[in-house]
Amino acid sequence: MIGQSPKSKDAARFLGGHGRYVDDLTRPGLVHLGVVRSTHAHARIVRVDGKAARAIRGVLAVWSAADLPMLAQPLTTGGSKDRGFVVPLLAGERARYVGEPVAVVVAETAALAADGCDAVSVEYAPLPPLVGADTARAAATRVHADWPDNVAIQVRGDVGDADPAFARPALTVVRERFRHQRLAAMPIECRGALAQYDAESGVLTVWASIQSPYSQRDVIARVLGLPAARVRVIVPDVGGAFGPKGQVYADEVLVATAAFHLGRPVKWSEGRREHLQAVGHDREQLHEASIAFTSDGTIAALEDRFLADVGAYPVMGNGLTANTVNHLPGPYRVPHYRGRGESIVTTTMFNAAYRAAGRPEANFVMERLMDLGARRLGLDPADLRRRNLIRAAEMPYRPGLTYKDGVPVTYDPGDYPAAFERMLRAFGYDEWRKRQMATAGSARPVGVGIACYAQGTGLGPFEGATVRVDPQGTVYVLIGVAAQGQGHTTTLAQIAAGELGASLDDVVVLGGDTTLMPYGMGTGGSRVMVNAGPAVARTAAQVRERAAVVAAEIFECAPADVRFEASRAFVAGVPDRTVPLGRLAQAAIRSKTLGASSGEPGLNACTWFYPDTVTWAFGGQACAVEVDVETCRVRLLRHVVLHDPGRAVNPAIVEGQLQGGAAQAIGTALMEEVVYDAQGQLLSGSLMDYAMPRADDVPWLDVTLDEHPSIVNPLGVKGVGESGCIAGASAVANAVEDALADRGVIVRELPITPARLFALLHRRA
Repeated sequence: MIGQSPKSKDAARFLGGHGRYVDDLTRPGLVHLGVVRSTHAHARIVRVDGKAARAIRGVLAVWSAADLPMLAQPLTTGGSKDRGFVVPLLAGERARYVGEPVAVVVAETAALAADGCDAVSVEYAPLPPLVGADTARAAATRVHADWPDNVAIQVRGDVGDADPAFARPALTVVRERFRHQRLAAMPIECRGALAQYDAESGVLTVWASIQSPYSQRDVIARVLGLPAARVRVIVPDVGGAFGPKGQVYADEVLVATAAFHLGRPVKWSEGRREHLQAVGHDREQLHEASIAFTSDGTIAALEDRFLADVGAYPVMGNGLTANTVNHLPGPYRVPHYRGRGESIVTTTMFNAAYRAAGRPEANFVMERLMDLGARRLGLDPADLRRRNLIRAAEMPYRPGLTYKDGVPVTYDPGDYPAAFERMLRAFGYDEWRKRQMATAGSARPVGVGIACYAQGTGLGPFEGATVRVDPQGTVYVLIGVAAQGQGHTTTLAQIAAGELGASLDDVVVLGGDTTLMPYGMGTGGSRVMVNAGPAVARTAAQVRERAAVVAAEIFECAPADVRFEASRAFVAGVPDRTVPLGRLAQAAIRSKTLGASSGEPGLNACTWFYPDTVTWAFGGQACAVEVDVETCRVRLLRHVVLHDPGRAVNPAIVEGQLQGGAAQAIGTALMEEVVYDAQGQLLSGSLMDYAMPRADDVPWLDVTLDEHPSIVNPLGVKGVGESGCIAGASAVANAVEDALADRGVIVRELPITPARLFALLHRRA
């Protein structure tokens, strides 16, 4: 069934309003939790006084880090010997960002919990705030007092020898400084959690709007001193996540702690302001980049040094910074490259892996350099890319870098130049260039922008699946990953149905529950189809083999002669005599032949898939914009997306994923930005201040798929979920500058708001 687009198996449930989210859940005796958060970006916590809050009728508990031993446990620890850090559940001695949890209040209602939070008095001794990576890197103040400086992590990437390459004569060298803004993921549903402890069974159950239930389970078990088997984490329907919900935060652990300690169900629902304050941000980077071209436009060398603002705690390790270093050369032949990235801690919210994590930043820098280089060389931007794209004959291409899994980067086979031409044709590149010429010098010039990328997707180390046929003929596929709208219940069902020969309607995919599978690595990094997909295929194939043994007993034939179609078995050449899968499942329980061959009864199997490394996909986006030079409004006229999914399991879902990512990228290009003032106070703390694209800001997004099966997994699939985010902002930035190049405008930072564009035009004037 790979390559077909059946309707989503969840569509009727969601469209009928029958989704069940955390806030829809309740339990008898439910109470509510609120979180008291730091109002200072950097301060010593002198005293937390909950006396007034405890006096409110209906308030059941007020706790700071000093009130319960388990609340003094760290949420997580990390870092190196001289740069170690502890993320507290509740800040006890020092607050390091506005929004950091300081105390919790539990009350009979959510309103009373909010009143209780307002009544908690916290005395602070302010310390100097550090806002911005460049400020923090140069400051004498330390975010973590025992560190030698505020540099958390350094990442390097080297290919060839950049210094002599840049020193060669007759090169055209472009040097620029770029800034990518800080962003917040904005799912429709903010975070939430409900926890209930059953003293009789000793099981603590947590329902949460998250991406990584097993990570959540393990942290809760450690904090509470429980065996992991006694903690069950369930992910119900989730109204979007986009990466930051994959991080383990204090809030959900605090809910579990309160339920365990009080013996009553406890619920917490995050507000939008809390979400903007206390859910991981991403993307903020400052780059000093250089690129050198020969006279014919061939890339001779590339260098990039950047600072990544990772907030108060470097909880993501080197992963996001390494993504930027490894993805910056993109789909181009770069013989000499030097990449240097530094993760800097600041007194702001710590970062998380927002959709495409580290890749859009790299793409923005590289694609801006390519357009600036084309202008300096007098070449069309498309021609410059044509001259430098990796050729099909060079595949599998090795750029000379090492991925964050420790494996040398090897690009999957693909034909980048041919795919690039497909994108230009789908966009109508030549026609838009003609239209642009007609608007030159007008008050509303048109600009054309293109951007390309190569993307590593599907990081391991593993995912597993159990496939089981019950006696009624239902095929259950149990997985360790949770979904937030990606369509796993449909796409993984297609894979299972195709391998098993079952009807798609008979396949039920279940995930997001730590009792279904013993382990799971979580949803993120465009990894589910690349990791869980092959596991489902392999497991379904094993169940099919088991079913063939049982069917052969019934038909009195060889197992190799058994065929399966539409959940029925038959002998090859005799399609009129069939046996349903449900009957085979009943017979399999007592089959001596099956037991002798496999050592276990029933039509079920569990297997695991370990990829050797990530898959690599090519893609790009092209757009046309109109810029009103009087109002400085940018209007998108056309936008197309191209991506190589390897094999599109469900093309409609793949296209939807790419369109959603591209819409987020348009928001990145033109309006979205998390802004702190110099004191570390959040200025963009609501949807009145954090602008997002509306329907009339986004044109129809045409999608072209260019399929080249991966060599990393047996299904040939490549990641898709994050891909639409990567090149969209770069393409829009290139288009805006293209429209205004004759006015001397250079786009060096995002977003390109009307105010920022006005400043660029005004400086030119």
